[in-house]
Amino acid sequence: MNETKETNAKEQFQYDPNNLLESLIEKLNLKNDAALSRALEVAPPLISKIRHRRLPVGASLLIRMHEVSELSIRDLRHLMGDRRTKFRISDKQFKPKTSVTNNTTTQST
Repeated sequence: MNETKETNAKEQFQYDPNNLLESLIEKLNLKNDAALSRALEVAPPLISKIRHRRLPVGASLLIRMHEVSELSIRDLRHLMGDRRTKFRISDKQFKPKTSVTNNTTTQST
């Protein structure tokens, strides 16, 4: 049963940043990755690292791609293979941090 869940997860999410990058280059009528990096206003090595899967497409870059291409975030995620409809967020992200009381003395000058 676990194998079925893992297979479904793999089928649902086949990360392919090259498809996303190539689609953006085509949509924006650009020649190459260097032109894409200029259009997105990011350093060229960032595009290279994403293309070679050494760096994931981060949220801020995804938003920038949306702003430049006018494609929806959903469409951009679909282009890179992210087919998830729900995202799981940890409960820890919403819990307030407990404050630690410090017994500090004020120094007089």
